[in-house]
Amino acid sequence: MSSATISIADGNPGAYETLILGIGNILWADEGFGIRALEELHRKYIFPDNVRVMDGGTQGIFLLPWVRNARRLLIFDAVDFNLEPATLKLIRGNDVPRFMGAKKMSMHQTGFQEVLASADLAGELPEELALVGVQPELLNDYGGSLRDSVRHVVPEAVDLALKVLGEWGVYAEPRANALTGTDLVSPGELDIREYEQGRPNRSGDSL
Repeated sequence: MSSATISIADGNPGAYETLILGIGNILWADEGFGIRALEELHRKYIFPDNVRVMDGGTQGIFLLPWVRNARRLLIFDAVDFNLEPATLKLIRGNDVPRFMGAKKMSMHQTGFQEVLASADLAGELPEELALVGVQPELLNDYGGSLRDSVRHVVPEAVDLALKVLGEWGVYAEPRANALTGTDLVSPGELDIREYEQGRPNRSGDSL
């Protein structure tokens, strides 16, 4: 097993059947949930060669080629479900595009809804779709990290994703040693610990 990560710059990521995608913006507090959940999954688990793990960030329509290339798509994202903050919700199948477009919290969701619509129009929507979403507590905090309530459900979100993947016949193998630094799915500088330590406090000093 040699799970591969891909980025938008990879152009041709090669053949794969399953795409695990985190979307969102880590600069706006709980909107970074999708990326942080993906990081945690990739940090602890490795997948077969036909699985790709991708930080989709806020790339929107530029993710279309990768989505169209997948038979199965699992997404992590913060979504306004109108529920209590930090509530996790699993959405499957044709309900995924509907929930991602119901209450748009940011431009990345508008862009990704267009990705799903375009893939569907071309008859290339993945056969299996799942969304592991969380109800955010706070978004309007530029430079902020996940609220504690949302941070605490990230491991549960990972477990939920593993359950769905297992139902699809996609099985993860725990890593002997969790990844750190440059081996993470995002640049090391954006690791949640580095990111939080680098945020200035109100006096202008780093935390």
